[in-house]
Amino acid sequence: MTTTEQHPHPPSEPTRQGGSEPGHGHHHAHGHSHSHGPAAPVSKHLRKVIAAILVPFAAAVVVGLVILWPGGAPPHERTGVGFDRQTQQATVTHVVELSCKSVTGSGGTAAGGTAAPGDGSGQLAQKGICRKATIRVDTGGDEGRTFTEIVQPDQSRQLHQGEKVVVAYEPSAPKELQYSVTDVNRKAPMALLAGVFALAVVVVGRLRGVMALVALAVSFLVLTFFILPAILQGSNPLLVAVVGASAIMLIALYMCHGLSARTSVAVLGTLASLLLIGVLGSGFIGWAALTGNTDDSTGLIHGLFPSIDMSGLLLAGVIIGSLGVLDDVTVTQTSAVWELHEANPTMGRRDLYRAGIRIGRDHIASVVNTLVLAYAGAALPLLLLFSIAQSSVGTVANSELVAEEIVRTLVGSIGLVASVPVTTALAALVVSADRPGPAAVAVDSGTRPVPARGGRGRRRKR
Repeated sequence: MTTTEQHPHPPSEPTRQGGSEPGHGHHHAHGHSHSHGPAAPVSKHLRKVIAAILVPFAAAVVVGLVILWPGGAPPHERTGVGFDRQTQQATVTHVVELSCKSVTGSGGTAAGGTAAPGDGSGQLAQKGICRKATIRVDTGGDEGRTFTEIVQPDQSRQLHQGEKVVVAYEPSAPKELQYSVTDVNRKAPMALLAGVFALAVVVVGRLRGVMALVALAVSFLVLTFFILPAILQGSNPLLVAVVGASAIMLIALYMCHGLSARTSVAVLGTLASLLLIGVLGSGFIGWAALTGNTDDSTGLIHGLFPSIDMSGLLLAGVIIGSLGVLDDVTVTQTSAVWELHEANPTMGRRDLYRAGIRIGRDHIASVVNTLVLAYAGAALPLLLLFSIAQSSVGTVANSELVAEEIVRTLVGSIGLVASVPVTTALAALVVSADRPGPAAVAVDSGTRPVPARGGRGRRRKR
C-alpha cells in the first residue's frame, strides 16, 4: 500500500490540484515522515553549547547539596501543643449510649477535653444522648492500655465501635487524662487512593508514567531528607529552597523526558523563571512587611526554632510551590517549538517564536486561572470568615493572612507568564541555530525540503 504525506501550505503559496500525482510529487509530497515522539538529536556543536551552560549549574547544585546537607534533625522537647504531640494508633473497642445529664453532672470527660463548669456545654449536653467510648492503645509503650472518652451529641466527630483512631499522649497529665482522641486513622483509604493514582498513571503513561512516579518519589525524598531538615538546622531557607528545587527540577525533568537538548532548554527556561520568582518574591515580601508567622503552625515553628527566618521560609514556599507548574509550562512550550520545527524545518527563528507564543498564550491563560483557584480553594475557610465579618475587600487584602496568599499567587503567576516567552525564545534560538550534520535534509530549488538521498517526490511504502 502506498500513501502520500500531505503538508499544509503557507497562505502566500498557491495550492495545486492533483499534487499526489507522480509527476508533481515534488510540489506537495515528501518521502519522509514527521515523528511526534522523541526529538531528533541535535548537532554535536549545539550539545556542547548546552552542556557548557548546564554542567556548571548541575555541579553548583551538587556542591550546594553537599554543603547544606543536614547532619540530623536538632533535638527538642515536645511541647504537647498542636502538631508537636506524641501520638499513637488506637482502636475504639466499645461504645455505649448514656444520658448527657448524668455525664456532665458527674464532671465526665468529653472527647478532646474536660467539660468545664459554667461554659454552657453541660446545658447543651443535657438535651441529647452522649456516647461513652472505650479506646485501646495499639502502639507504643502503653500498648493494650484502655481509656474512656465521652462524645457529646453536638460534636462533629462521633466515635464508632471498631473505628481506628489517633490518640495524643501527654505524660505530665493525670493518668486518667494522659490519652485523648485527636483524629481518625485514615491510612487505609489514603493508601488505596494512592494505589489507584499510581495504577492510572502507569496504565495511561506506561513507561513514561513509571518514570513520572519515580521522579515524584525522588521529589518527596529531597523534600523530606534535605529541604526540611536543613531549614530546621538553621540554614537559610531561601538558599535551601533554591538548591533543593534545582535538584528536583534536574532529576524530574531529565528522568521523565530524557537526556536531550529539548529537555535542557526546558530546564533553562524553568531556571530563568525561578530566578525571577525569587527576586520578585524577596522584594515584595520585604516591602509588604510579611513576617510569615500568621497561624498556629508557623507560631509553633517560630517558638521551637527561633533562629528560622520565617519570611525566608515564606519565600521558600513560593519558589517550591511554583516549580511544579513551571515544569509543565516550559516542557510544553519547548515541545511545541520542536514539533513546529520538525513539521516545517524552513521556519526561521522569528516564525518559530511567533507560532510558539500563540500556543503559549492559550496555555498560560488556563494555568494562571488554575493557580489562582488553587490558592483560593485552600484559603476558602479564611475567606468565609471575612465574609461573615462583612469586611471590605481592602480590609481583607490588607490582612497579613490574605496578603501572603496574594503575594504568593501573583509572584508565582508572573513567573509563569514570563516562562512562556523566555522558554519559547530559547527553544526557537536553539533549533534555528543548530548546525546541520551530513545526514541533514537538503533543500531543493523551491522552498520545501526533500530527502538528501533518493529521488524527488518519491513515495514511501508503509
